Amino acid sequence: MNLLLMLIICCMAGCGTTKSTVATEQILLSDAVDHAVARIDFTPMADQKVFFDTEFIKNYKGIGFVNSEYVISSLRQQMSAAGLHLQEKQDTADFILEGRIGALGTDAHEVVYGIPSTSALNDAADAVAAFSSVPKVPGIPELALAKRSNQIAAAKVAIFAYENESRQRVWQSGMSTGKSTAKDLWIFGAGPFQKGTIHQGNVRFAGSSLDVPLLEDDRKGSHGPIASYRNATIFEPQLLDAEEVATEIAETEAEKSDIQQASAEEIVKEEKK
Repeated sequence: MNLLLMLIICCMAGCGTTKSTVATEQILLSDAVDHAVARIDFTPMADQKVFFDTEFIKNYKGIGFVNSEYVISSLRQQMSAAGLHLQEKQDTADFILEGRIGALGTDAHEVVYGIPSTSALNDAADAVAAFSSVPKVPGIPELALAKRSNQIAAAKVAIFAYENESRQRVWQSGMSTGKSTAKDLWIFGAGPFQKGTIHQGNVRFAGSSLDVPLLEDDRKGSHGPIASYRNATIFEPQLLDAEEVATEIAETEAEKSDIQQASAEEIVKEEKK
């Protein structure tokens, strides 16, 4: 009786089906890259002529649009925003920046609260029945009160810099990691109710936004480096005012007047020594 009641409730509640997760997977991967890149502080190399060496990144194939080109362009954007002067040729740069990808991939797991489907066992039983007189076992469909599917993507990026001519070490970013999540929930067959970092903490129902304040998750640090990396920004040129220019000219002239030119007689004496 209880089982029959559960079946009736599940049928009345409705059902939801996700046809494809390709877009979600690509958004997860790109979001993880954005998180990792946004945490890299390039300001120690500001106002320097740098060449970005992508030798150890360009071979990464990736998935769809989230490939080596996306990672390289994201890092170049962060460098430019920090005030680095990117050079297209190594010969014109004072410093070389070298990057690498340590990890970029996704994981997923699913939990069913109820009776899982026996389709895998039925396939094995059917194979046995085909070569013997054992009758086929009828399959049991999935009977779930609730179902949860979680996906997570992680990215790991590192950058270091050295002087172009001497090859002396200059700076390193440390290992920067980023994670992104997508969480889907079905209740009595209705769903998916979607949540995660790719939805900016909002709750969505089958792709449509829901205004549920009690379920919204305010991410800590959402107004920090990640927000500044993602937000549209106009970088205004930094112009020196007339007073600063006059001060710099005066200091330059003072330095020139302090230089004492050696006379011809002094030069001859030095050569004789």
